[in-house]
Amino acid sequence: MAVIVALGAFLMTLAGGWTAQRVTDRRHLVLGLAGGLMLGVVGLDLLPEALEAAGDEVFGVPAALLLFVAGFLVAHVVERLLAVRHAAHGAGNGSGHGHGEAIAGGRTPQVGLTAAAAMVGHSLADGVALGAAFQVGGGMGTAVALAVITHDFADGFNTYTLTSVYGNDRRKAVLMLFADALAPVVGAASTLLFTLPKEPLGAYLGFFGGALLYLAAAEILPEAHHRHPALSTLLCTVAGVAGIWLVVGIAE
Repeated sequence: MAVIVALGAFLMTLAGGWTAQRVTDRRHLVLGLAGGLMLGVVGLDLLPEALEAAGDEVFGVPAALLLFVAGFLVAHVVERLLAVRHAAHGAGNGSGHGHGEAIAGGRTPQVGLTAAAAMVGHSLADGVALGAAFQVGGGMGTAVALAVITHDFADGFNTYTLTSVYGNDRRKAVLMLFADALAPVVGAASTLLFTLPKEPLGAYLGFFGGALLYLAAAEILPEAHHRHPALSTLLCTVAGVAGIWLVVGIAE
């Protein structure tokens, strides 16, 4: 049953990526919506789950929050190191941003691929959680299935957007989208062999939430408002957060 539900998540993820691809003529609106979806997923879905699952405090601070901050910092450090590396490589060859793999708007394509890979990891964890929930009981499985299927649309949307906004070509964006779509199916099937303990899953969710928040706040939203500081872009961001809130509320 969990694998069958995961196939529904597969289709929803592809639908989200297809939507992001089709509205590229409204790129600022796509980025505004993606930023809102990412913010909503982090604040209303990932972080509450991480706080519930990660367990003990470390020096008076919940472990999930420490990992959340660590995820934010690691994303920042990786993004800066890759940017410096590419800048030095371009300068050393006397060709600036035109040398080798393009840097779109000063952004390094590897950051987009790394972020998309993290989204794939998150979808894999969703599949594991789905399989584990069905092992607990049908009611729990149904609740988790609803949450996974509905927010996988946002996952697909964000995976395609993150890959393409950093200058990766359409082929790479589509490949990452398909990997993200397959991940919950693989995760659900894996629970036939083992079950992931609760604490490591909570730790992962905290760390991933911090990294995702960095990308939303420091990269996606500023890019959305840079060329088009319009009210419509802001409304798309608010709508993204509200949409995730609705999904979380229905799932509960």
